Amino acid sequence: MIGEVKSEVRGSSRLSVAPMMDWTDRHCRMLHRQLSAHALLYTEMVTAPALVRGGAVHLLEHDPREAPVALQLGGSDPGELAEAARLGAEAGYAEINLNCGCPSDRVQSGCFGAVLMERSALVADCVAAMIAKVPRGVPVTVKCRIGVDDQAPEEVLPDFLSRIRAAGVDRVQIHARKAWLQGLSPKENRDIPPLDYDLVVAMKTAYPDLHISLNGGIQSLDEAESLLARGIDGVMVGRAAYQRPFDILAEADARIFGAPTRRRAPAEVVAAMEPYFADHLARGGRLHQVTRHMLGLFAGRPGARGWRRVLSERAHRPDAGLDVLRAALAETEGAAVA
Repeated sequence: MIGEVKSEVRGSSRLSVAPMMDWTDRHCRMLHRQLSAHALLYTEMVTAPALVRGGAVHLLEHDPREAPVALQLGGSDPGELAEAARLGAEAGYAEINLNCGCPSDRVQSGCFGAVLMERSALVADCVAAMIAKVPRGVPVTVKCRIGVDDQAPEEVLPDFLSRIRAAGVDRVQIHARKAWLQGLSPKENRDIPPLDYDLVVAMKTAYPDLHISLNGGIQSLDEAESLLARGIDGVMVGRAAYQRPFDILAEADARIFGAPTRRRAPAEVVAAMEPYFADHLARGGRLHQVTRHMLGLFAGRPGARGWRRVLSERAHRPDAGLDVLRAALAETEGAAVA
């Protein structure tokens, strides 16, 4: 059974949605799961100190219906990361991922994220400790950049991959940009450093036993299919999947996974989410906590502006309920008729 789980997660990583702070929470993942049954979804980054020292195990809460879902951890202490990985595996996550790519000031000050590209030996110690602490069927993976600051990616990336592979990692997600820890903001680091897909493809050739997913700048399923055709094992889509979820995920099961599934219209996705909304509201949740992730569901389609307007103006109100959701949906239906 454990081996089957590991194989299933590896297959799902053919297309994944990147971990994104403030975006890929459990509500976002539930929406994405309505669109694709097979794509691998990731949590926001959860720091190991928060789990181990702060006891914030509520950060691990998720719905079994999100599966397969991976937990991304941030940290740089092998012992803390190992304990956090154990907690994540016990909570039912199908994969534990170590963040070696986030360039924000907050993670730099904590000595984790992209700054770990400069500490490959420490990363190897961290993942070895994590692997030793989780069940054998739960993979420990690494998400990294191709380098940081003045590093030469063609030199540092092979060394980094060699070290984590020797420590037991067999899957890695590579954001095909450098991170500039000095001089660029986190937002600028997502756009300004040039993409180097060729280097990531070359790493797959150099390390054929590593399962390599490519992340960074992917805007469509056409681009994803093109990269997979070059020999990459998987593609990881970030902002495009969040801002235009229907465009990226609605056809993913058929086109990326070859699954014979019926494509839902955006309105059908909203209807499928209604029981989730009802349960969330019954538990004391607020409508906008879920709808904020759905603003782009109708992007590029009739009524998209009305959909966004109704949700933006009314979903945050304390008494907002399913009537607001239905009013927003009515904007799309009226536009389609017109």
